[in-house]
Amino acid sequence: MAYTRLPMRKIKDVLRLKHEGHGQRAIARSCGVAQSTVVDYVKRATAAGLSWPLPPTLGDAELENRLFPSCIAVPTTKPPPDCEMIYAELRRFRTVHLTLSQLWLEYKEVHPEGYQYTQFCEYYRRWRGKLDYCMRQEHRAGEKVFVDYCGGPGVVDAGTGEIVATQMFVAVWGASNYTFAEATLTQSLPHWTSSHVRALEYFGCAPSIFVPDNLKSGVAKPSLYEPELNRSYAELAAHYGCAVVPARPYKPRDKAKVEAGVLVVQRWILAVLRHRVFFSVAELNAAIAELLEGLNTRALRKIKKSRRELFETLDRPNAKTLPERPYEYAEWKKARVNLDYHVELERHYYSVPFRLLREEVEARLTATMVEVFYKHERVACHARSDVPHTPTTLKEHMPPAHQKQLEWTPTRIIEWAGKTGPGTSLVVEKIMSSRVHPEQGYRACLGILRNLVGHYGAARVEAAAGRALEFNTCNYKSMRSILERGLDRKTKAGEPEQTALPFHANVRGGQYYH
Repeated sequence: MAYTRLPMRKIKDVLRLKHEGHGQRAIARSCGVAQSTVVDYVKRATAAGLSWPLPPTLGDAELENRLFPSCIAVPTTKPPPDCEMIYAELRRFRTVHLTLSQLWLEYKEVHPEGYQYTQFCEYYRRWRGKLDYCMRQEHRAGEKVFVDYCGGPGVVDAGTGEIVATQMFVAVWGASNYTFAEATLTQSLPHWTSSHVRALEYFGCAPSIFVPDNLKSGVAKPSLYEPELNRSYAELAAHYGCAVVPARPYKPRDKAKVEAGVLVVQRWILAVLRHRVFFSVAELNAAIAELLEGLNTRALRKIKKSRRELFETLDRPNAKTLPERPYEYAEWKKARVNLDYHVELERHYYSVPFRLLREEVEARLTATMVEVFYKHERVACHARSDVPHTPTTLKEHMPPAHQKQLEWTPTRIIEWAGKTGPGTSLVVEKIMSSRVHPEQGYRACLGILRNLVGHYGAARVEAAAGRALEFNTCNYKSMRSILERGLDRKTKAGEPEQTALPFHANVRGGQYYH
């Protein structure tokens, strides 16, 4: 006969009311059960030889056994499956799709007299069901802020009409459920860190611990035991004096607060905005901020207080104060030093000490500054430049020979040439002015002043300069040619180069023709 199993308290109430003379209908109405259930319990008590009042030594377990003797478990001699081993095997060999069917076949090979497949599976499922427990988390005031993303409303591009998807960043305090939400275009590292900064500015204080999910912007390498944080995210946490404790992979209950917070944001913000059209993220966030105030000031039904009231009494008094300056986003990149002792970062070249040629260094880039580190020691610091394919060079990073070359300027070279003579000074000036950049003529000028003056002397070089100016051939090759051929000794261009023909066997002389 079918019956409804009730708590022992109600079974005792049925027997007590029956003893007091109440009718079946009244007993059923009082206990909230069917009349047939009342009749069934009275029959079972009579068959078990029990009447009211029950013996004081009769416990609930013994009473149930006497009323429902068929429910007493019958001992079995069949060997039970090793459920812990089955659970471990299924988790270990998940990728090869191991099934209970295969494990049952292996069980039957060892225990032919054991459970059949249906009983085997039922036995394991009952054991497995007891593992689905969760620990109720007690959140200390001011300790944790849980952060996560969910999909946000689309934003219409005014130029193309295209709908651009957004991401909703959500941050929730553990003790008070005080919530912050905003929309960003992506979940990338710049947006991730900027949302944290704006969330803390909204809260006006900082927690001791951030609890993020294992997204790439926050956790570089997820791990159950030693997760590796993204370096920029770790810097942000250190700036505010916080620790980061990521939720375990595939354990959403570790961040149940923000999971519930995401659901609240979807219901009370995104659902309200579902019919509105936005043409910029700033316009969308203005609407979100308005609804967010309503969400945080709305009284909760059970405790009759708002999230803001709870935040002001629980989290804020126990939270950390914010530093004077907010965190400035910085991105870390690895680079290798080129032969010109510069590293390329965002298409610009920054100098480092020349001793680090071909070494791998780390660069920290902010909106205004570039810092270069070698073995955790800062070796260079530059103002950030957005000019592509141009260098930013510090003199102290250059080798000594390059530093000396850097000291040369057009004015200095012209002054040095003036010591040889005004003609030489004018030739040097013409060489540099003929180039697009004066630096392109430095080598030719230094060749004249060092090589030619040193080899031929200042007087001859000055004379050669005069001849080069006369014929407008102001360059190093022309000057060298003039000196090699001795043309510097001639003062006028029209003067014959020799007063008499040189002696030669093939020249007969004038007397031959008389």
